[in-house]
Amino acid sequence: MSSFGSSSMAIGLDIGTDHVRVAQIKATGAGFVLSGYGSVEVPLGSVVEGEIVDVEAVSAAIKELWRRSSVRGKDVSTGVSNQKVIVRLIDLPFMERAELEGAIQYQAQDYIPMAVEDSILDFQIIGDYMTPADEHMMEVLLVAAHRDMIGRTVDSVEGAGLRLNQIDVSSFAIVRALMGGGMGVLPDEDESAATGVIHISSGLTNITVVERGIARFNRISSLAGNQFTQAIANVLNLTFDEAEDLKIRIGLPDVESGTGEVPPDVDAEIVPVVHESLEREVNKFIAEVRRSLDYYLTQTAQVRTIQRILLTGSGAQLRNLAGYLEKGLQAQVLVGDPLSRVQVAGNLQQVVEADRMGCVTAIGLALGGLEE
Repeated sequence: MSSFGSSSMAIGLDIGTDHVRVAQIKATGAGFVLSGYGSVEVPLGSVVEGEIVDVEAVSAAIKELWRRSSVRGKDVSTGVSNQKVIVRLIDLPFMERAELEGAIQYQAQDYIPMAVEDSILDFQIIGDYMTPADEHMMEVLLVAAHRDMIGRTVDSVEGAGLRLNQIDVSSFAIVRALMGGGMGVLPDEDESAATGVIHISSGLTNITVVERGIARFNRISSLAGNQFTQAIANVLNLTFDEAEDLKIRIGLPDVESGTGEVPPDVDAEIVPVVHESLEREVNKFIAEVRRSLDYYLTQTAQVRTIQRILLTGSGAQLRNLAGYLEKGLQAQVLVGDPLSRVQVAGNLQQVVEADRMGCVTAIGLALGGLEE
């Protein structure tokens, strides 16, 4: 989009496990402005671990979202994030882009755990290099997505009367919202270090590694906000909603002192029980994240450490979680701000602030629509 000063506008639609969210962003001379935003609950079980199961229910939720938000356009970018989306960084002998388009169909099968004929493939050339033996090689980011899963995403969006501009990988959108799409975003970026981005939603956690401005690795885990809540519900014999309320109000104890505040009108005897069940889940969570990051480090030649982690998503609001991750992963953990690259229109301040940690994917999808 070269007409940057004109009213170029894009809409990002994030279809999550328990909410659909929309963000409308305008590119103005002064930067990006969030001009429309909304969030609507999705019926339980319609989206399971990031996959749409009930197309009609999701379409109905998206229609409701348009009714309730100030978003007016019909052309949207959406994202996918589940076990049926594979992101792999592969090295191939150097070839021109046109040649690679033909070759990738044959090469992909060696790198992805699903049949190429059942998949939709996309790729991005990251760069090229010479090996010590003087072979000209290229680094390619390969994305493969299950055709049926993409089909249900398309049907859900079109069923709501919208047109799909593009389907992105949600983790790429999250990185775009937090770090921008450019290279060398972090001024003190060290060549031998990478940044981890952990996005915890209610139903899924996205673990991404960003190196020199590019998301080079992505893994999805089903250990997420709902599991933390369920652990409390099970141990105290509560409904999910009651447990969710306690999780938010009590949170984790302070990682150093091991103590936490007792919120008003909460039985003091319950607090250690909540702390204990959350600590158990968080220790499992840390082990899972560490496995993913260690796997990435064994696959890459240049990067030796992941020194910094950006935490985002609605599940990242758990009190004292950053301290636990910092200790368990031996890295600096910062809470990422999804609004760092956009100005929020005055009339939206309240609704966006209420969902500040949840809005990151929708914002990143809209930014991706503008950059197309």
